Amino acid sequence: MGILAWLALGLIAGALAKLIYPGHQGGGILATMGLGILGALVGGYVGQALLGSSGAAAASAGALTLPGIIFAVLGAMLLIFIWGLLTRRAA
Repeated sequence: MGILAWLALGLIAGALAKLIYPGHQGGGILATMGLGILGALVGGYVGQALLGSSGAAAASAGALTLPGIIFAVLGAMLLIFIWGLLTRRAA
């Protein structure tokens, strides 16, 4: 059941992050799920380190709760931002 929860959280968080974040982000369903899962880990760890929140811990555990989804989306948006910085072309 844990893997299914991670996949569901990844799909939801990745899709919401791509919807909210401005600009075009490529990638299909697998990239969106991967982005959401990594975003959940990043958002969970950063949120727990900064806030000490149990909601942030829920994101890193893959829980399908509202705080877990919020921190996962924030983490995914942070990853989109970092990826954009790393892949920006020097003109």
